[in-house]
Amino acid sequence: MSAYSPYSAPDGIALAYHVKGDGRPVVCLPGGPMQASVYLGDLGGLSAHRQLVMPDLRGTGHSAVPADVTSYRCDRLVDDVEALRKQLGLETMDLLAHSGGTNLALLYAARHPDRVAGLALITPSVMAVGVTVTPDQRRAAALLRRDEPWFPEAFEALEAIMAGNATGDRMQAIAPFWYGRWDEAARNHRAAETEQRNGEAAAVYGAEGAFDPGATRAALARFAAPVLVLAGEADLNSPPDAMAELAGLFPNARLVVQPGAGHFPWLDDADAFVATTAAFLD
Repeated sequence: MSAYSPYSAPDGIALAYHVKGDGRPVVCLPGGPMQASVYLGDLGGLSAHRQLVMPDLRGTGHSAVPADVTSYRCDRLVDDVEALRKQLGLETMDLLAHSGGTNLALLYAARHPDRVAGLALITPSVMAVGVTVTPDQRRAAALLRRDEPWFPEAFEALEAIMAGNATGDRMQAIAPFWYGRWDEAARNHRAAETEQRNGEAAAVYGAEGAFDPGATRAALARFAAPVLVLAGEADLNSPPDAMAELAGLFPNARLVVQPGAGHFPWLDDADAFVATTAAFLD
């Protein structure tokens, strides 16, 4: 994903987006948070159904690093997404977001509800709406992998992290839980993903003042457009029970749980992922 198109943020920062495929565009917000969009690939072949417009959020990928680091805060990035919509000449847009990027999508939908034709939330983060993911929910998702050879070490590390004893080694040890299959492709994806993240920006993304869950919930309760919440059955970051609570915040949302999937469902079963998302977007 080397070629890119430039556009400008309202504060003048030079931003970039990438395009894959043809057809009606869907804007795809990357997670991380604050990770370059390249890790999304073509979302398992979704680009055969829709044109994927993938922005690099400020400070990531081909977008410039701002002098004002507070502009990495999620609520402030909403204006960058609105600038992209205007750049694309769209009155309304379909919006797809993954993981940490779903917080940005939720804030955008709350602030600009009339600009969103459809909202696809892929293995979402729920900070923006204050949904609590419990240790028991994470543990239940993790235990689905109990027969994997790497499970004992990974589960021990997970229990320590949930007890408040996170270390770099333990975070690395739980990496297999993020994928439905811990194979060579998953290991390569994990290694590349880590390198593509702006750690400084990620630390600011959810800083104090970024989220007002009560106000966002109230706005989303009036959000009329259709919503897809796609959860991975074995995703301990976004477990299905918590995703059902998120879906319940909208008047017109559908929860789909992809069997056997982790946090990157387009890698775990591309056909299932594309079938679900393409049907929703079409």
